[in-house]
Amino acid sequence: MAAQTLLNLVGTGAALCSMTSFVPQVVKIWRERDASSVSLRMYVVTVTGFALWISYGIMLGSWPLVGSNSVCLVLSAAILALKLRFKG
Repeated sequence: MAAQTLLNLVGTGAALCSMTSFVPQVVKIWRERDASSVSLRMYVVTVTGFALWISYGIMLGSWPLVGSNSVCLVLSAAILALKLRFKG
């Protein structure tokens, strides 16, 4: 297997894991209408971090980096919004 192919597989796997990791939390909060167990500070930092990763990706011209972090930003921002909506 070529080094570039392995590199792309690892990057794709990492992006998929990162993107899907937020889905169970979104679903749980939405179903239970309860976000009391979610840390507000943690998600403020997480959303900020993804926004910075997107900016970094744009500066590098790395559209896979921008795309995967955009998905993560949307999902983590949804959790943050649900935290604020279902104050607890």
